[in-house]
Amino acid sequence: MGSNKIEYGFLKEIGLGSENLGGYINGKWKASGPVISTVNPSNNQTIAKVTEVSLEDYEEGLSACSEAAKIWKSVPAPKRGEIVRQIGDALRAKLDDLGSIVSLEMGKILPEGIGEVQEIIDMCDYAVGLSRQLNGSIIPSERPNHMMLEVWNPLGIVGVITAFNFPCAVLGWNACIALVCGNCVVWKGAPTTPLVTIAVTKLIAEVLEKNNLPGAIFTSLCGGAEIGQAIAKDSRIHLVSFTGSSKVGMSVQKTVSERFGKCLLELSGNNAIIVMDDADIGLAVRSILFAAVGTAGQRCTTCRRLFLHESIYQTVLDQLTGVYKQVKVGDPLEKGTLVGPLHSRVSKEKFAKGISLIKSQGGKILVGGSTIESDGNFVQPTIVEISPSAPVVKEELFGPVLYVMKFQTLEEAIELNNSVPQGLSSSIFTEKPGNIFTWIGPNGSDCGIVNVNIPTNGAEIGGAFGGEKATGGGREAGSDSWKQYMRRSTCTINYGSELPLAQGINFG
Repeated sequence: MGSNKIEYGFLKEIGLGSENLGGYINGKWKASGPVISTVNPSNNQTIAKVTEVSLEDYEEGLSACSEAAKIWKSVPAPKRGEIVRQIGDALRAKLDDLGSIVSLEMGKILPEGIGEVQEIIDMCDYAVGLSRQLNGSIIPSERPNHMMLEVWNPLGIVGVITAFNFPCAVLGWNACIALVCGNCVVWKGAPTTPLVTIAVTKLIAEVLEKNNLPGAIFTSLCGGAEIGQAIAKDSRIHLVSFTGSSKVGMSVQKTVSERFGKCLLELSGNNAIIVMDDADIGLAVRSILFAAVGTAGQRCTTCRRLFLHESIYQTVLDQLTGVYKQVKVGDPLEKGTLVGPLHSRVSKEKFAKGISLIKSQGGKILVGGSTIESDGNFVQPTIVEISPSAPVVKEELFGPVLYVMKFQTLEEAIELNNSVPQGLSSSIFTEKPGNIFTWIGPNGSDCGIVNVNIPTNGAEIGGAFGGEKATGGGREAGSDSWKQYMRRSTCTINYGSELPLAQGINFG
């Protein structure tokens, strides 16, 4: 599985070579840190070499970014929107090539790679409209001849630390909005997907250059944990948006809050689908398949727990095991592949360890359950019958493993859905209005994303994306998420000659 080393033509199309500098600093490409190799997860062969940034490079980047922030926040918001519009167009022109590098370096299938780049393009469109709607409000004042209003201003610099599973879409959710809100952006991409980071940055850099704007408005860094720690500690960075594990997210939050910075966290998910006795079974089975095996189970919104009403338990399970057996696992760039490799050798080892743990806790493997012999990081999509009380069910195993459990009442299913530390996405399949409104109400799902008759994954950008509890509480993309990237000032203006005080206080 996975082809031998071939020259990928699309690399040149997006400005990548066999050796690449991993820092866009003060409008120039430079990097003086360690040289790493980035590998294709389908065969673990080197795609290219990348020089990571050093802490000295980081410092140079940040001081230039601080200077650029003064210029950028003074550009009117609709004009900032015009720059983001041009970034969207630059991405559109290279959509297939960028989708291919996402697929090659991350391991997701090509339609998903292209879909991920499309998501940034959609975010650019969304942000362009938003740039004319960063509206404040006027509040009635209790004092005569006084006017009270809310004004929204840029924070300054926003740090964005993204994960390997969505190596560029998560940047789009944050950066498009941060930029129209008047902030400069410092991006640290995942250490294992540096080519995606470099390719996307090159397009953004060209747009800034063409408009005679300082390149430092967008500073991009390829590097490891020490660069992430530098971002978390840096008081020049007003908001740090971090995507990754709950464990690392907690330490980032601690570091950022110790300096009174703001944090936006998108951490782990352990998402459930509930299938009620009145559900459309065909619709449910198709949805479960996409939710559980899409991106080889490496989405934070992947369905990991499946709760089936006892009366339809066997029917759903039989249909599901049938479709699982037809899933084509293979090279993600090949047509017809539905499941590519896991992202790294470490992920493959964790999968094998996870399966042993599942068996030791009484889990019964119904489908899959093994790694696949090959040079790549391929594993079999797996279905496990297990008790909801098994400790392993409470943890997120980042791969295509689905735990199946049985329930009798909606209340019981909701309790099971809510019984894990994470609270990202959740979904119910039912036709009854009573079930639907209970599910989305105060006694329903405790997740940030609460779906009905659709999978747990594949969120649209128009809604706020994020979750509760150990998922971190952050919200990205649509709705009023833009407010996180700005600071709110309450302004009161006295246009009279008297000084009436609030609450009727008489002072002297």
